[in-house]
Amino acid sequence: MPTYKEAGVDILAGDALVERIKPMAARTHRSEVLSGVGGFGGLFALRSGKYRDPVLVAGTDGVGTKLKLAFALDRHATVGIDLVAMSVNDVLTAGAEPLFFLDYFATSRLDVDQAAKVVEGIARGCEIAGCTLLGGETAELPGFYTKGEYDLAGFCVGVVERARIVDGRTIEPGDALIGLASSGLHSNGYSLARKVLDDARLSLSLAPEQLGRPLADELLEPTRIYAREILALLKEVPVKGLAHVTGGGIPGNLPRCLPSGCRAVLSERTWKKPPIFEIIARQGRVQKSEMFSTFNMGLGMIAVAAPKDAGRALKLLKKQNAQAWEVGRIERGSGEASVAIEP
Repeated sequence: MPTYKEAGVDILAGDALVERIKPMAARTHRSEVLSGVGGFGGLFALRSGKYRDPVLVAGTDGVGTKLKLAFALDRHATVGIDLVAMSVNDVLTAGAEPLFFLDYFATSRLDVDQAAKVVEGIARGCEIAGCTLLGGETAELPGFYTKGEYDLAGFCVGVVERARIVDGRTIEPGDALIGLASSGLHSNGYSLARKVLDDARLSLSLAPEQLGRPLADELLEPTRIYAREILALLKEVPVKGLAHVTGGGIPGNLPRCLPSGCRAVLSERTWKKPPIFEIIARQGRVQKSEMFSTFNMGLGMIAVAAPKDAGRALKLLKKQNAQAWEVGRIERGSGEASVAIEP
């Protein structure tokens, strides 16, 4: 008689992974957590009396084809940070404090050691973000994924006082754009990046002089999590809008926080771009417009503030050891919000 294990699903391996995960999740514990990892649902209680009119903010995302590099290099320790970052940074744009995170790990046949490395990264991401790893799901889907490969998804829930929601409605011409440095590609544009490198036959072990390290290290650099910097900024500066620069680049994401009748104008000369973008553009002969509409080009998060608050914002971010620049201004625009990139 066939068994579930013979069909490709090892329940005992799943149980072993849960036991490995528990101490990782414990490191992310917040006082509001009422349950541990392993239950059917995670319990999280908003502190009574802490909020007047709390609004929950939720975000979900994955890591995308950056995982292909993790598979090729058999390096799985940082993609979990990417997973947390993509959702946490989205939640931050509403002015919300990240509270808890849940993940979904799916593979053909569970490799406990590999999965534990991924979850270790997820736990590290939660520590950086200040949220708790409340739970998750591990799925074995025999024959669905290529051997040794997996997919990741996750979601974050945060909270913000209704009166302090950041929604861009007060943005007006003259406001300043504050750009926060990215750590590199983050988790977007990897299909194009991999195609360029493959077509150019560049080895991932190659260490271009501009990078000072192998391409593999650069491409697996985890997405920056902006929780500490943004939450500190929100306490001191009346931020009008926030944009997480992901797929679609600056032109595809910054307009999402702008009201009708406004556009954002950025000057490339005002911020420093990581050299990986120049390498991709040159090796692939990728046009500038395509680069900006695919990659973050060195800015992972952009804040909008009144011009009188820009200097204070930059000083505060510097105290948080965050690299940031005033990268442009809001101008009057006609119709839909748009972004212009000026040399």
